[in-house]
Amino acid sequence: MKAIKLFVLSLVSAILVSCGTTSTVPITGRKQNLLVSDGEVLSLSNQQYQQYIQSAKASTNAANTAMVKRVGQNLANAVVSYLNANGLGAEVSNYAWEFNLVQDQQVNAWCMPGGKIVVYEGLLPVTQDEGSLAIVLGHEIAHAVAKHSAERLSNEYKSQYGTAIVGAVLQGAGVGEGTQQLIALGQSLGSNLWTSGFSRKQESEADHMGLIFAAMAGYDPQVATGFWQRMAAQGTGGSSLFSDHPSDETRIKNIQGWMPEALKYYKPKATATNLPKTTKTLKITSKK
Repeated sequence: MKAIKLFVLSLVSAILVSCGTTSTVPITGRKQNLLVSDGEVLSLSNQQYQQYIQSAKASTNAANTAMVKRVGQNLANAVVSYLNANGLGAEVSNYAWEFNLVQDQQVNAWCMPGGKIVVYEGLLPVTQDEGSLAIVLGHEIAHAVAKHSAERLSNEYKSQYGTAIVGAVLQGAGVGEGTQQLIALGQSLGSNLWTSGFSRKQESEADHMGLIFAAMAGYDPQVATGFWQRMAAQGTGGSSLFSDHPSDETRIKNIQGWMPEALKYYKPKATATNLPKTTKTLKITSKK
């Protein structure tokens, strides 16, 4: 009987992998097997997003709201440019970017598939500046670009569907029970799939990609170290951001290791204090 179970499990794994599609995560190059399509994930996430937005209270701070939208759009523009320049232009149609600041004192932010980003007001005292906010938004956008929600859902499907098939084979039953479990799984995951913590592997990957996205958008990636030190000072009780994250020490060490790569993409945005000097000086004379 044990041999039969092992054989069936191996067969189920092979079937599930062959039924999915192989995708390559931008920047990191990691391969992932997805059992759900972009359209399926976007449809489910959009429903959940609309439900949340209808119940959330938008921030009344106009300056902070404008900052979130500005930094978010700068990152979105950089990501779209990267995708177009690297043969991934077909992915761009999956995004309809929205950036929201809501009244919630949790130290948190999240991004749904399709580019629906929500920042809680409680995060801003920790980010303190636009550069650090870009680090957070880059991380959240990376979750969407890397299709981490689709990957998580696919892994849950594999686990639930595999269990159902094994039970069906051993008991001589059909796969109807497995189909029902899949439907129930999608319903149970729907409400928290987008906002709960990802795996440590996915969190680290989002750190890596987000650091580079921030640099591409013209934000100094070196501010990430200070931001994560401030996050570490919050303690586990003060933050729900990245709930399944690596340790603070590991995260900062990894970020420092990726810094040389990120700095290759960094070109500071021109501002009133760093505009290039002109070669000519205008002389103004008054007429008498």
